[in-house]
Amino acid sequence: MKYTQPHYKKIYTDIIMMKYPEKFEACKFLLQKEKFSALDVIKLDQIIFGNITRHTNQFNQRHKSYDQSTILKILEFQKENGYNNSEMGLQFKISRNSLAKWKKMFLSKN
Repeated sequence: MKYTQPHYKKIYTDIIMMKYPEKFEACKFLLQKEKFSALDVIKLDQIIFGNITRHTNQFNQRHKSYDQSTILKILEFQKENGYNNSEMGLQFKISRNSLAKWKKMFLSKN
């Protein structure tokens, strides 16, 4: 079974055009991308829907998943900015344990 990514460009363009046309300009730079990463989707979500309730945030947190390229971007961001796992956890709402696991998986190969 082949995993295919949802067509985020179409999904978010439709949401913006139907419900939030005033936010199109703010999202334009992301919608022009050919391929979306998980970070792009999170950024679009924040721009369109703004601050969310605690309950919604908890629900969304349980259903997050990251592809390898996004994980590598997050780890590169951490390295460039000198953040420790706790600081990164707060920045991206990722557990410290997940970050440590990703480092073992992806950075130990190099």
